[in-house]
Amino acid sequence: MAVSRRGVDVAELVRRATDAEPRAVARLISLVENDSPVLREVAAALAPYGGHAQVVGLTGSPGVGKSTSTSAIVTALRAAGKRVGVLAVDPSSPFSGGALLGDRVRMQDHATDPDVFIRSMASRGQLGGLSAAVPQALRVLDAAHCDVVLVETVGVGQAEVEIASLADTTLLVVAPGFGDGIQAAKAGIIEIADVFVVNKADRDGADQVARDLRYMQSLGGRHSTAGAWRPPIVKTVAARGEGVDELLAALEKHRAWMDEHGELARRRAARAAAEIEAIAVGTVKQRFAQVHGSTALSAAAGRVVAGETDPYTAADELVESL
Repeated sequence: MAVSRRGVDVAELVRRATDAEPRAVARLISLVENDSPVLREVAAALAPYGGHAQVVGLTGSPGVGKSTSTSAIVTALRAAGKRVGVLAVDPSSPFSGGALLGDRVRMQDHATDPDVFIRSMASRGQLGGLSAAVPQALRVLDAAHCDVVLVETVGVGQAEVEIASLADTTLLVVAPGFGDGIQAAKAGIIEIADVFVVNKADRDGADQVARDLRYMQSLGGRHSTAGAWRPPIVKTVAARGEGVDELLAALEKHRAWMDEHGELARRRAARAAAEIEAIAVGTVKQRFAQVHGSTALSAAAGRVVAGETDPYTAADELVESL
């Protein structure tokens, strides 16, 4: 067996992960999260196993019941015989860098199910409600033959909409009593939804939340063009499992619509392009980190101060030198 110079047998780990061995899956995701030196080797080994899992994102403000909704969806998917992966992103402390990772506590009902893999991930300062490691973690769960992967974001605001570029279908979870008018007015977050979920629908104000969402849809946006998908509004009481079957039906309907209109292939191509671009930009940033404080930068600065060149020309020369 070929063991890397870092002491990790990547090929064996991937083989075990494709047999859905939880320890191998967990180890691979840890390598991804920690930006391991063997990350490129891991990505190459995972490449042939992608494209199977349906990726469903859940986002919304803190407290609306995203984790409870995720758990209820997992229960329904398992009843349908699906293997399920969950990536739950929790915010990192700006001081210690740690995270509570409380989703494992909230999803204890599935902890002993061998066909459910739950991984809590720290955002580690990443903006957009996700962790930078999520795209590769998705590939690991895909290789482990998960039929559906649920990605639950950090509680998000108006601009934190990165999940829309990552998921095949994005669920926006809202609830009465959480500043409903403000929620509905957040055009950025409203625009990303493929399905609206009004959770805690047994509370007063749930009907008003649904009306607000319908009103926001009537104002236009990407869903208002001819032939576009119009996001349904599904009411749930996730804590009791009510409305979850209707939610799964909405997911299936959206998947069928995407297949029919070529949208699924378009989204996945855009996702791959964004991932490639992020990796390329990260590589360039690492190379430019070598410029800071370097002799070449000091010399270029001296020429600019002396009037021998301008900063744009000096910058171009530095870029070419890299």
